[in-house]
Amino acid sequence: MEFFTALCVFAAICVSGGVGFYLNKHLNAKRIGDATELATRIVEESRKEAQAQKKEILLQGQDDLFNQKRELEHEFKERERELKARDRKLQEQGERLEEKLEKATEKEHELLSVEKDLSKKERKLAELEESLNERIDEQERRLQEVSGLTAEEARQRLFAEIESRTRHEAAKMMRLIEAEARETADRKAKEIIACSIQRYAGDYVGEHTVTAVTLPSEDMKGRIIGREGRNIRALEAATGVDLIIDDTPETVILSAYSPLRRQVAKMALERLIQDGRIHPARIEDVVHKCEQELEVQIREVGEQATFDAGVHGIHPELVRYLGQLRYRTSFTQNVLQHSLEVSALCGMMAAELGMDIKKAKRAGLLHDIGKAVDHEVEGPHALIG
Repeated sequence: MEFFTALCVFAAICVSGGVGFYLNKHLNAKRIGDATELATRIVEESRKEAQAQKKEILLQGQDDLFNQKRELEHEFKERERELKARDRKLQEQGERLEEKLEKATEKEHELLSVEKDLSKKERKLAELEESLNERIDEQERRLQEVSGLTAEEARQRLFAEIESRTRHEAAKMMRLIEAEARETADRKAKEIIACSIQRYAGDYVGEHTVTAVTLPSEDMKGRIIGREGRNIRALEAATGVDLIIDDTPETVILSAYSPLRRQVAKMALERLIQDGRIHPARIEDVVHKCEQELEVQIREVGEQATFDAGVHGIHPELVRYLGQLRYRTSFTQNVLQHSLEVSALCGMMAAELGMDIKKAKRAGLLHDIGKAVDHEVEGPHALIG
């Protein structure tokens, strides 16, 4: 019984082993078939994809070749057009050169013909000159035979006679020329001066040796005089100007020969009146400041005068003296204005006479420079200048 059971178990094991082997074999065969089928499908898809890529690459290559071909054809056409244009230009230049060559050839022929004519004329002139020389020699021989004089003696006698006649005529002509020159020079000088005066018209400024300062009220006169006259004495001492306070309403008169001092006094008095503080210490301070300001104004006026006259390169001290002329009068006229007018007139007359205009303007501007200091230096203003 046990044997039979064992046999049955063994048989069952064998059957199950055979069935398992068969199933395993069947599964392996199926897997192999599936793998083969998958490999075949992958290979097929790869082949199709490779063919598609190949076609795409071929198409891309054809497009590139077509584009390159088109670009080359376009470049070839452009170069062909350029070559044709160059050929046309060269052809036109060649035609122009041919025309010029033809004209040059024609001119050369003309010059050759003119040269031949000139050669013929030169030969004729040489022949005529030789013939004239022979005739002159013959005439001289005949004259010597008739007059009994040699050619040198006849020449000297002829020159002596011509000289005597010429001297008399030259003396008469010289007197006539001198008279005409005097008349012409006088008339020309008058014309130049009249023309210059007509071209320039200046305004005359009337100034005197006194200056009036207007006061805001009559009470200001007492403040200017000060206690026991100390303010007016301090102002006169600081400026060197005489203050005249009379019955003229609301007016103070400044009197001084020097126009600069009068100008300083006027500036100081106007500033003191405006400020209201009038006492000796304040007067000295204001006068000092006004003198400094006037010095600056004088230099500015002098520089402006040189600019208006068009005269440059003047020494700074002379520029200062020119500025001082602004406060100087002569024959009721402002001297600086007069100097500018004279400078302009000198320039115009120099232009009419064809002389140096710059030098003439410079001389005219500085001709009265001595009047700037004639109240400080003794002597005529011309010598001072």
